[in-house]
Amino acid sequence: MRLALQQLNATVGDLPGNEAAIRDGILAAKAAGAQVVAFPELAITGYPPEDLLLKEHFLQDARNAVDRLAEEAQGIVALVGFPERADDVYNALAVLADGEVQGIYRKMRLPNYGVFDEVRYFQAGTQPAILEVDGVTIGVTICEDDWVPDGPIVDEALAGAEIVINVSASPYQAGKPAERETMLEQRARDNLTAFAFCALVGGQDELVFDGSSAVYDHHGSVVARAPQFAEHLLIADVDAHAARAARLRDTRPRLARRVEHRPVAHLGRFATTAGDTAKPAPHGDVAEPLDADAEIYAALVLGTRDYVRKNGFQHVVFGLSGGVDSTLVATIAVDALGPDKVTAVVMPSPYSSSETQEDARTLARNLGIELIEFSIKDLMEDYDRTLAPVFGDREPDITEENLQARIRGNLLMALSNKFGWLVLTTGNKSEMSVGYSTLYGDSAGGFAVIKDLPKMLVYRLVDVRAKRDAHSPVPDSIVRRAPSAELRPDQKDEDSLPPYEILDAILLGYVEEDLGREQLIARGLPADDVDRVIRLVDLSEYKRRQNPPGIKVTSKAFGRDRRVPITNRYRG
Repeated sequence: MRLALQQLNATVGDLPGNEAAIRDGILAAKAAGAQVVAFPELAITGYPPEDLLLKEHFLQDARNAVDRLAEEAQGIVALVGFPERADDVYNALAVLADGEVQGIYRKMRLPNYGVFDEVRYFQAGTQPAILEVDGVTIGVTICEDDWVPDGPIVDEALAGAEIVINVSASPYQAGKPAERETMLEQRARDNLTAFAFCALVGGQDELVFDGSSAVYDHHGSVVARAPQFAEHLLIADVDAHAARAARLRDTRPRLARRVEHRPVAHLGRFATTAGDTAKPAPHGDVAEPLDADAEIYAALVLGTRDYVRKNGFQHVVFGLSGGVDSTLVATIAVDALGPDKVTAVVMPSPYSSSETQEDARTLARNLGIELIEFSIKDLMEDYDRTLAPVFGDREPDITEENLQARIRGNLLMALSNKFGWLVLTTGNKSEMSVGYSTLYGDSAGGFAVIKDLPKMLVYRLVDVRAKRDAHSPVPDSIVRRAPSAELRPDQKDEDSLPPYEILDAILLGYVEEDLGREQLIARGLPADDVDRVIRLVDLSEYKRRQNPPGIKVTSKAFGRDRRVPITNRYRG
């Protein structure tokens, strides 16, 4: 059987655009000789549509799009994800064949953890389902259905499914593609079925979907794999009957049949025209996965590109300090949008070193981006004069430091307003965790590219980008220099924070793993640093709530992933 998996970059709410992309995918799959083509979970609406699902007219428009697409399914079977409005709302998969919607499968396992809120919007389906195409029995599932060992794939395999097709919208986080593939290989082996995983790709607000669509045989071996972070039509030929033959030599299905299991719906028998003419040779793509850090970098590039373009922006701007954080944002922006769509702004104060400023200029030249320079010295003096009657003889403190960041934020927002540019912020997760940033200053902007990157990961990703080209655009001194906000004479980050190696280890345990004080200390982390970091993280929740959205790459990102009350007296 020839399968086509359309790894689609859908846009939430763009029903006409998604419908057109699906129509093109059906035609391309048919031209490639496919008998079945699958599209990702909720491909019609994009994922996650969130409270759009509470609008009756939105659900009706989505169903109308499915009905129109059914007319294109002639001589091929198309599986299309959409929200079905029936007695309730279901996360569903429509079977399109012979010009009509022939059947619907409803997702049975609804995730309600981390970034997922599916129980808020959907009713769970109750029945596994199979269909027959050209004499081959196919089971269908949706994403989380197969994230547990005893999902509907078990019942579908016992009902004779030789191939199971799972359509998915699986958000990316570091390491997840490899973990997911190991799990899906196991599902194929355990159930003696070939297994096809059709995944969403693209950026949606804080989320990035990596794609990684793949086909496995009944041994769990990879037959085909799509590239990560890119749209792709994956074509694969599967020896479907090999799974049925293997069951003759394996007693496990016989034993399982003796145990009561759920009834399986039969969604129909269909014949395609794929056998009427000679099929083109299959693509047989088996894309190699990226290594760990290159994978994260690619996720940031795609997430930035899609956030900018899907929200109608043509250009981005950010402050370029000559430090490692703004350097990484600069390279990501250029790789996402091209140098002609990127402007960097250098805004020296009396505390800015000549070395960092020159590094910023060199980086901008190497990347080929526009560079604007504003000195903020005079503006700082204007603020000092204006506030002097109120501040009196009080000594300068963090107030004056924060004013510098807020002056810079105002200048960036002025450029944004005047030219319609999107401001990218450059703060990392380590700083955001402990409040080492200025509200309405360096945290002001429209999109926080690296907000979920711990500081040590920032260094690693700059190294990834530096090594990509024969001649690195990143001056070595940027990476070698001790981190500093340069808001007072001879300032270093470690004057205010533990060394980043220690800080990141504490944050990993406290923020992402929800460990307490004693557990962190038991890991060998210094007690004084643990106490200080816990206090700073807890006190900074109100700041993080006011930060712009940014790309999730860790297991628990601030925002929709980690939800802690601002007013909260529990410590540790």
